[in-house]
Amino acid sequence: MFTIEAIPSCRIAYVRQVGPYGPANSQAMEALKSWARSRQLLVESAVLFGIPQDHPETTAPNKCRYDAGIVIPREYPLDDTVSDGELAGGDYAVFQAEHTAEGVQAAWAGIFPSLQQSHYQIDNKPIIERYTGRKLANHMCEICVPVKPL
Repeated sequence: MFTIEAIPSCRIAYVRQVGPYGPANSQAMEALKSWARSRQLLVESAVLFGIPQDHPETTAPNKCRYDAGIVIPREYPLDDTVSDGELAGGDYAVFQAEHTAEGVQAAWAGIFPSLQQSHYQIDNKPIIERYTGRKLANHMCEICVPVKPL
């Protein structure tokens, strides 16, 4: 099951990991959290994203890019320890997932069959993982799939 949500465009600070998807993605997220925590940005209302930029079946593992990002105010000044970016807004199918390797894997397994039975198709933007303080406190995360009507 999923819901459709209009996610607004937003400015993010992010840390990029290049290489095979896996444990290094968590390291990028931890580096981002450390940066955000030191600037008092990692509060309960913070919104973090894990953004795989490449499809591992069509991109060589050593060239896959993963961005760990946090929403920041438009005017927030950045230093050179993180990158500045924009998350593309639009309609997303939002799938709830238990924040465990098994839970996320199970959610991924259900995404494509669920969308095939709906009136939506995947749009040409990265699929993102969304984390909020409230969701993480309940051991949950969301997988947000960009969609457009058939």
